[in-house]
Amino acid sequence: MPVYVLDSNFFIQAHRFHYPIDVAAGFWNKVRQLAEETRIISIDKVKKELYDKNDALEEWCRNNLPADFFKDTSDVMGAYSQVIAWANSRSGHYLPYALNEFLDADEADAFLVAYCLTDPANIFIVTQEVSEPNRKSKIKIPDACLALNVSFVNTIEMFRQLGETF
Repeated sequence: MPVYVLDSNFFIQAHRFHYPIDVAAGFWNKVRQLAEETRIISIDKVKKELYDKNDALEEWCRNNLPADFFKDTSDVMGAYSQVIAWANSRSGHYLPYALNEFLDADEADAFLVAYCLTDPANIFIVTQEVSEPNRKSKIKIPDACLALNVSFVNTIEMFRQLGETF
């Protein structure tokens, strides 16, 4: 059974724009259910991005996600080195600050790709980012995924693939 690894923008965009916690309880109940069933997970770097605002989203995550929802990325350093090598091979295309941001050890994006690279047939990234291969100022998760043969979907496509409604 595939596992979906959530980018921080899954939570942030849902909360701020599409499914506010105080309005769209069905969405958040479904997220909690899928997390409890371990059909969706995330990584420690995403947790760090979510748990720095002291807002309603952070409170919801703390109160509703299982303790083991955010996976440790220290075990994916071999795959992370592949992501680093790919990004550095694109230094002629991307601006230096785009590379630095993508490869910053505190940023989640490269680690999300690396986590999924450990089992690309069964682990998929869920992100709201879209591919922008000509962009030089930012490395988008889908562009790294396409280059490294990692599957990615957006939120709605994940729910479709899981056969879930809310």
